[in-house]
Amino acid sequence: MRTSDGLDLAVVEFGGEGIPILLLHGLMGRATTWWPVAGWLSAHGRVLGPDARGHGRSDARGPWTTDRMTADAAEVLAEVGPGVVVGHSMGGLHGLVLAARHPELVRALVVEDMGVDFRGRSAAEAGSWFGAMPQPFPSLAAVRQAFGWPRAEFGDYMTECVEERPDGYHLLARVEDTVGIAAEWAERHHWDAVAAVGCPTLLIEAADSVAPGGQMAEMASRMPAAAHVRVPGTGHLVHAGDPGAYRAAVEAFLTTHM
Repeated sequence: MRTSDGLDLAVVEFGGEGIPILLLHGLMGRATTWWPVAGWLSAHGRVLGPDARGHGRSDARGPWTTDRMTADAAEVLAEVGPGVVVGHSMGGLHGLVLAARHPELVRALVVEDMGVDFRGRSAAEAGSWFGAMPQPFPSLAAVRQAFGWPRAEFGDYMTECVEERPDGYHLLARVEDTVGIAAEWAERHHWDAVAAVGCPTLLIEAADSVAPGGQMAEMASRMPAAAHVRVPGTGHLVHAGDPGAYRAAVEAFLTTHM
């Protein structure tokens, strides 16, 4: 689809019918990283997900701001109708801000392992880490090896986020663009959005979370209709680290609120 600022945004249709379920992926990811989750979600509605700008097959053009990227997601929902938003990490932040600003579009919200206040942190460390990766990767196995520490599921996740070129496999998202996205998080909080979310919300936190300690529980306490679940033994990719627990939590939530 074409966004209001003229950017081509790739949108993946995963299947299913009925109420739209919009999947928003994390930083460095793409819509197809949701593939295992989309399979069972399609029993609950029409599942679709955009590649965020600068990710996957979408155009790589800023601005790299939460405001603009949230607007992209809102424009997708405006085309297909109000629905449920399920977001991981960056996508969870965009989903939360979307629900706050466009309550007419979001019937229910799931946020997986994301905070709203990272002020004081720096995006430079992550940029240095990604930038030090030896692109091109000679094989998908090399991608898994490079990204699969300390948790193997992240290596599998990143094999969805590369493309094969004549000289090997390259990351689809440019490191400098993703650093620009994360840099804003270190400067701006979104507690105002938390207080404005009125729809039913499920906050799923990893045991080894990227969010500052206690922040997701605090977010839930500031929303009128939110539940907070912390999944033992998981890292940032809760839906991949413990898919059974993630599915059980989300399906119980959807059964109640769809």
